[in-house]
Amino acid sequence: MKDIFICSDNILSPIGSTSAENFVQLSNLVSGIKRHDEGSISEQPFYASLFKGDENFTKEKTAYTKFEQLLIASVSDALKNSSVQPADNKTILIISSTKGNISLLETEKVDASLKTRMALHHSAKLVAEHFQFANKPIVISNACISGLLAIITGMRLIRSGQYDHAVIAGADVISKFVLSGFQSFQAVSSGRCKPFDETRDGINLGEGAATMIISADKTKSKGIKIVSGSVSNDANHISGPSRTGEELFQAIRISMKDAGLSANDIDLISAHGTATVYNDEMEAKAITLAGLEAVPVNSLKGNYGHTLGAAGLIESIISAHSLMQNKVLPTLGFKQMGVSKPLNIPVAIDERPLKNCLKTASGFGGCNAAIVMSKQ
Repeated sequence: MKDIFICSDNILSPIGSTSAENFVQLSNLVSGIKRHDEGSISEQPFYASLFKGDENFTKEKTAYTKFEQLLIASVSDALKNSSVQPADNKTILIISSTKGNISLLETEKVDASLKTRMALHHSAKLVAEHFQFANKPIVISNACISGLLAIITGMRLIRSGQYDHAVIAGADVISKFVLSGFQSFQAVSSGRCKPFDETRDGINLGEGAATMIISADKTKSKGIKIVSGSVSNDANHISGPSRTGEELFQAIRISMKDAGLSANDIDLISAHGTATVYNDEMEAKAITLAGLEAVPVNSLKGNYGHTLGAAGLIESIISAHSLMQNKVLPTLGFKQMGVSKPLNIPVAIDERPLKNCLKTASGFGGCNAAIVMSKQ
């Protein structure tokens, strides 16, 4: 199989506008999660990682929505640090999101034009036209594995020979519509989230965007390969994950097999770690089934909140930087083990030689994904 290399990336979040800035903030244990009293989003105070309300993400005054501005700003920074060209007919743009412009339902008249404006493919088309991509963009929207699935899709398209490069961008913004949906499941924490902790009581949401540019051209590499990836579905419940973890384990097992790695070869696991009771328990079981319970595991939800369609990309990029800097980041909010299958969850920065990382994600509808990244 062709090697697939990361050649540029960007993270745009409330704690930084580049991947490097974000990694420094995470290394300093900074979190973007704060208490908000935003009546336009929720009648009750809530904790989330949000951009400032008046923040502009593109220099020019345009008709782009906040969601589209985030994508454009993130892609711009990643392209700036890459020789990959959008106009190259061997370059594909892949957009990852769960909600896109759904917040327009709260401010605009619902008619045929609004339905078009809210469509993810319409936003993808606008972003592609902004950068003059030669090819029609691809949209990936599969709940909270969207970011990882977008990476896997890009990897497979390149290995199939259809393209040489993929620009993979994801974003989501938080609105009343989005927050109220999670509140209806009673899945939102009353304070800062605590992944894998015995007192965890739900998620915090977060806004963000990220871009990863991957290529089959080794000369464009920054030192990290996307080695393998797999997707599974547990078909358990529309919102509740598997109770056994066997289906996420299946995605992990296939990814590790395709990478030619055993449990002893994995140096770091970047978990989904939403801090809900059932997700963290399911992930702990899946990781244990894979024989990886001794491997350092972290969740970045205490730093970013759950950034939905951007989460898989943001967390994969941070994992790539962890490999490059030989640094395992801690899980903010974690104090006491709260899952039935104990994991190795560092509570402080852990510097050690790192070569291989496993990244996992799970989402509504029972979807699961895993990828393996390795240092060259």
